[in-house]
Amino acid sequence: MEKEKVKSKNKFFLSFANGMKGIGKWFLTLGLTFKNGDILTKLSFFIMGLSNLIRGQIIKGLLFLFVEIAFVYYMIMNGFTALAGLKTLGTKTQGMVMDESLGIFVVQKGDNSMLILLSGVVAIFILAIFLCIWKANTTAAYEAWSLKEQGKPLPSFIDDIRTYFDSKLNRTLMTFPLIGILLFTVLPLFFMILIAFTNYDHDHQPPGNLFTWIGFGNFNKILFSGETIANTFWPILGWTFVWAIFATAMNYIGGILLALLINRKGTRCKGLWRTMFVISIAVPQFVSLLVVRTMLNDTGAINMLLRDLGLIGKDAFLPFLSNPTWARVTVIIVNLWVGIPYTMLITTGILSNIPADLYESAKVDGANAFVTFFKITMPYVLFVTTPYLITQFIGNINNFNVIYFLTGGGPVSLDYYQAGKTDLLVTWLYKLTTGTMKDYSYASTIGILVFIISATFSLITYRRTSSYNREEDFQ
Repeated sequence: MEKEKVKSKNKFFLSFANGMKGIGKWFLTLGLTFKNGDILTKLSFFIMGLSNLIRGQIIKGLLFLFVEIAFVYYMIMNGFTALAGLKTLGTKTQGMVMDESLGIFVVQKGDNSMLILLSGVVAIFILAIFLCIWKANTTAAYEAWSLKEQGKPLPSFIDDIRTYFDSKLNRTLMTFPLIGILLFTVLPLFFMILIAFTNYDHDHQPPGNLFTWIGFGNFNKILFSGETIANTFWPILGWTFVWAIFATAMNYIGGILLALLINRKGTRCKGLWRTMFVISIAVPQFVSLLVVRTMLNDTGAINMLLRDLGLIGKDAFLPFLSNPTWARVTVIIVNLWVGIPYTMLITTGILSNIPADLYESAKVDGANAFVTFFKITMPYVLFVTTPYLITQFIGNINNFNVIYFLTGGGPVSLDYYQAGKTDLLVTWLYKLTTGTMKDYSYASTIGILVFIISATFSLITYRRTSSYNREEDFQ
């Protein structure tokens, strides 16, 4: 065990060192390019594409030059203003002022902090993209000079295009996905992270009321202030972990036992049984949850049936969703219906790959079914499915569907800040952004905290597992 810990730490430090080494190599390459290149290469650091233009690579040189001109134009027209706006996020609020010429009050347009922040984020990303293209320009300038020095012909623009459909095809195929990730994932994510460091809430809605930077004020208020929102965060965090542990463990164990039951030799119609449980996957999850929610209401079908059977009084009901404790138990149990079949399918494939010789040897040695399960089946399954188990745990921390569609986070509590007793951090975050209060800064802060918790748990746990440390030993 101690060797595995040391090995895990060594891998972490090696990964960190490789990352720092890559950054250092990037700057070192720039320095060597400027130092070893000729005068045209050096000038290309300031006039993009110059080396390629003069050496006959006209189209490539013009493209680099066009990018530089477009970037300079953008920065002069919008970029510098957008970056400067990040300092204050606006100073002029919208309001009513007297128009002396008309003698009436008119609306005076003000700044919009959200648009100013978004423009600043876009400017930062454009600057980062330009730096990458600028680095490619210096590399192209140095390569052109190097080829000339060696007396080799420079590739034409057509040759470059062919290269990107041959030896550099991977770059071509990755271009559009990377652009999509940048525009629709990274940029919005970066924008929402910055929101956490502002006071963008129900009292600061632009353009009528601007918001501004407050540093780590939201983190301090949510974690340490002792106010209602802090007294909401910690209980919800605790319930989130309780929910994730029970939901993950029960689905995992239930799926394994169900797979073993179906796959045992004495079970007939194995395909039929698997199909019956897979139906719960085929039916959209939110449909199943909404149906169960209707059935478990205080006046739902289950309570009506219990009354008809005389198991409860005519005016009585079981508070499946209206009592905090009952509601929490209910969501854990109902989640088994939608979660166990996934584990069953995954485990079924693993069980079929366990060598039959192991079971035969164990049987010869006198091992019973209990010993065989814990000595052969479970270690084998756990070794293969540990990454899946970690993923499921993190997925349950962020399991929005089950909570939202089954209980809506309820029952509500006056002790909580815009949250109910079954709310997870992710459903509470959703309520903070869509409710009447519109506390975007708190929601963004909670999102960052959820990410930190999930990422830290995933990295630490996975690096300590046998799947990571002894992958080569598995056969």
